[in-house]
Amino acid sequence: MRGLMMDVPLNVSSILKHAARFDGGVEIVSRTVEGPIHRYTYREAAGRAAQLAHALRALGVEEGVRVATVAWNGYRHFECYYGIGGIGAVAHTINPRLHPNQIAYLINHADDRYVFVDLTFVPLLEALAPHLPRVRGYVIMTGEVTMPATSLPNALCYETLLAKEPATIAWPVLEENTACGLCYTSGTTGDPKGVLYSNRSQVLHAMSVCIAGATRRNESTGVMMPIVPMFHVNAWGYPFAAPLMGSKLVFGGPLHDPASLYEMIESEGVTTAAGVPVIWLGLLAYLEQTGKSLGSLRSMGVGGSAAPPSMIAAYERRGIEVIHGWGMTETSPVCTNGSVKAKHRSSDLTEQLKHQMKAGHLVFGVETKVVDEEGHVVPDDGRTQGELYVRGPWVASAYYNNAEATAGQFTDDGWFRTGDVVSIDDEGYITICDRAKDLIKSGGEWISSIDLENAAVAHPEVAEAAAIAIPHEKWAERPLLLVVRRPGSSLDRDAVIAFLDDKIAKWWMPDDVIFVDELPHTATGKVSKRTLRAQYAQPNGVAP
Repeated sequence: MRGLMMDVPLNVSSILKHAARFDGGVEIVSRTVEGPIHRYTYREAAGRAAQLAHALRALGVEEGVRVATVAWNGYRHFECYYGIGGIGAVAHTINPRLHPNQIAYLINHADDRYVFVDLTFVPLLEALAPHLPRVRGYVIMTGEVTMPATSLPNALCYETLLAKEPATIAWPVLEENTACGLCYTSGTTGDPKGVLYSNRSQVLHAMSVCIAGATRRNESTGVMMPIVPMFHVNAWGYPFAAPLMGSKLVFGGPLHDPASLYEMIESEGVTTAAGVPVIWLGLLAYLEQTGKSLGSLRSMGVGGSAAPPSMIAAYERRGIEVIHGWGMTETSPVCTNGSVKAKHRSSDLTEQLKHQMKAGHLVFGVETKVVDEEGHVVPDDGRTQGELYVRGPWVASAYYNNAEATAGQFTDDGWFRTGDVVSIDDEGYITICDRAKDLIKSGGEWISSIDLENAAVAHPEVAEAAAIAIPHEKWAERPLLLVVRRPGSSLDRDAVIAFLDDKIAKWWMPDDVIFVDELPHTATGKVSKRTLRAQYAQPNGVAP
C-alpha cells in the first residue's frame, strides 16, 4: 500500500524561493574581484537569478546543457548556482588552480557551451579558448565600466546580459533527478573524474548540512562564511544550506590571506566558517602574531584533510569549536558531523579532543561499511581497520561519461569505494587512518602518515609537516618527514627526532627529516603526497 502523500519533486530553485519569501531581507555580503564590498538580500538575489535564467534561455541554454563557471566565491557565482540549475541546465564549477591542460580537458569532456568567468581568470581563458572548439561564448562576470578588452570569442558582459531581463520567473518544476551541478575530482591520479549532482541530491545534502548545524553546541549558524571555494564541491553545500536556514551569507572573494579573512570575519560578525586546515593554520598564526581575537566566530568546519590536534586545542581555548567533516567530491561532500555529541560536552577539553580529532560521526542518510583486504566487513569497534565503502542519496552512483573509472571505484552492488583506510566505533565516529595509497608499510607493518604528521605538527616551531614512504632495501618502505618551520625557527633534525621520541612507536621514527620552505598543495588545498613521492621517492630520501 502506498502512502497518500503529495509527490512534489525536490528542486534547488525551491531553496532560493523560500529564502526570498521568508528571509528576503537577510544579507549576502561579498568582497568583489573589482575591490568594493557588495551587499544585497536574498530577495534581490532571487530576482537576479531569475534574470540570469531568462538570459540563458535567450542564449539557447536548455535542460541538460552544461554551463561552466571559473570564478571566486561571490554573489554573481551564487546567482549562477541557481540561475543555471534552476532551469534544468548544469552548473559546471571549475577549479582555476588546476593545470591549464586539465581545465581544457574538463571543459571539453563536459562539453560546456558557455563559460562564466571572473575578471581574474580572463587571461587564463583567453589562452585556452583556441583549444575549446565547442564553447559558444564567454560571459565575463562584471559590469560595463570594468568590462575588459578581450580576445575571447563572443564575449558578453554579465551585467549587460541581466539588465534587459525580468526579475521574476516561474521556475520549471523539474523531475528531481534532473542534473543541476557538475564537479570534477582534483585529478591527483590520472584525469579528473566528473561527479554529476541532481536536484534531489543537492536539496537532501543541504538539509543534512542544516541538521549538522542544528546539533552544534554553540548558536553558530547565524552568519555563515564558506572559505572553501564555490568551485570545490559546491563550497561544501553552504550556498544551498545558508538560504535554507535563512542565515546571512558572507563571501570572501579572491582574498584568502589571514589578514583579509580576519577582517571579513570580524566586520561581518561571522559565526561559522568552513575551510581546509592550511587556511585555519594560517589564521591561527596571524592571531598569535598580532594578539588579535575573533569575537564573533563560534565554530569552524574543517575538511579536505585532518586538522592537527594542536590546532584544534588552540582554537578551543579561544572558545571556537573545531568541527571535522569527512567527505569527497563523490559524496557531495558531507558524510560526517564532527560536532561533539551532547554526552561528551560536559567532559574536559582533553577528553573532548579525543572525539574532535576524529573525522566526525556519521550523519543520517549515509550508509557505510568497512572492508578488510580479504573483502570481509569488520566490526564497529573503533580499532579494526579497512577501506571505507559508502552509499546514500547524495553519493554518486557513477562518474560522468567515464565507464573505466566507474568500474574501478563502484561495486556491482551499489557501493562507492572511497580509498580511505578507517575504523568506526559504536557511536559512528570515524577515524581516518590514512589514504590507502599514503600508508607506509615497513617490515610488513603499517605506519599512518597522518598520525606521524600530527605528532610533528604538535611541535611549536613546526608550521606544517608531511610524511611519505621511501624505498628501503630491508624494510621495503620507511617514513620520511618533510617539515616547514615557523618563521624565525632554527629547528633541526635532531630536535624533531627528540620531540617525537615519546610520542610515536620506535619503529615509526622517520629515517630522516628534511626541511623545506613550503609543501606542495593540490588545487583543493591538500598536501600533494603524489608530488612529494615523485621528488623524494629514492632510497634514503634523496631527490632525483
